[in-house]
Amino acid sequence: MTALAAVAVHLPPSSVPVEQLGERLGLTKRQTTLLRRFHGLDRVRLDPEGDLETLLGHAVEALTELRGREHLVRYVLYARSMPVGVPYPLNPLPGLLDRFGLHRARAFTVTHHACAASLLAVDLAGRLLAAEGDRQALTLVLAGEKTFTRDAQLVPETAVFGEGAAACLVGAEGDRDRVLSYASRQLGEFDGRLADDPELLARYQRAYPEAMAEAMTAALDRAGTSWERLALVLPHNVNRVSWHRLCRLVGFPPERVVLDNVPEVGHSFAADAFINHRTATARGLLRSGDRYLIAAAGLGATFSAMVLEH
Repeated sequence: MTALAAVAVHLPPSSVPVEQLGERLGLTKRQTTLLRRFHGLDRVRLDPEGDLETLLGHAVEALTELRGREHLVRYVLYARSMPVGVPYPLNPLPGLLDRFGLHRARAFTVTHHACAASLLAVDLAGRLLAAEGDRQALTLVLAGEKTFTRDAQLVPETAVFGEGAAACLVGAEGDRDRVLSYASRQLGEFDGRLADDPELLARYQRAYPEAMAEAMTAALDRAGTSWERLALVLPHNVNRVSWHRLCRLVGFPPERVVLDNVPEVGHSFAADAFINHRTATARGLLRSGDRYLIAAAGLGATFSAMVLEH
C-alpha cells in the first residue's frame, strides 16, 4: 500500500504583509481588507532573490531521510500547479537530479490538476512503484512554485500565493502514513481566467463548497471510513472562511482542520498538502493509527481528496 516515507518543507524567511502585496498587485483597499478581515490572511512567504531550482532544492536539502537512499529513487515527480512554471527553455529538474545524486531516476512534471497536482503525484507514484515490483524503491515528489506573474500571485477575492516548497518520499508500502484512498473530480466548465471573468468567478465560488465536499466524501467512502473517524483534515491554504463553510456543510469540527499556515504562509500551490502535513506531525496532532484527509482544489477546476492512516 502506497505510503509517505518522509516529508520535508522549506519556507522562505521573507514574509510580506498582504497590504504590501496588495499594492504590488494593484488591489483596492477594500480588496485588501477583504483578504485580511474576512479570509484571515495576514502574510505570505516569498523568496525575491532565489529561482525555482533554488526553492525546490532547499526542500530536498531538508529531506534528511533521502541521504544514503538516493539509489533507491526510481522517479522524481514535480507536482506543478501552473501550466508554465519557468521561462522557456529553463527546467529545474535536471539540475536537481545532478545536485542530489538522483541519476538513476526518471523525472517528469505532473500538472493539469493545478493546486491538486500533489495528490495526483502521490497516487501516480504509488502506481509506478507497484509496477516496479521492488519493495525498497522510492519516488520523490516535489512541489512549490514561484509567483512570477500576477496570475501566479492571486485568486481574485479568495487567496494570495506564497513560495513555500516541499519534498516527499513515497514508498510502495510502509508502516505509517499509508494511503487508503484517493478521489478526484473535475469540472471543466470552470476553465478560464477568473480575474477577467467575474461571472465565471461567481459561479465557481458558488459551486466550490459542494464540489469539494463531494470529493472528500468520495475519498472517505473509498477508504471505508467516515467523517466521525477522521482525526484531522489537512486543507489547501486558500483562506479560513471557505473551510469554516465546508465544515458546516459536512458537519466536521473546524478546530480539527489544520489552518495554522493560512495567515502566515499563504497558498503555496500544490505544496500545501505537505506543508500542512509537516505542521500536523511537528505539533503531534497525529497518533499512530489516526486517519486523516488531505484536500485540495485546483482552478480549472479539480477537486481532490486523499485519506491516509498515520
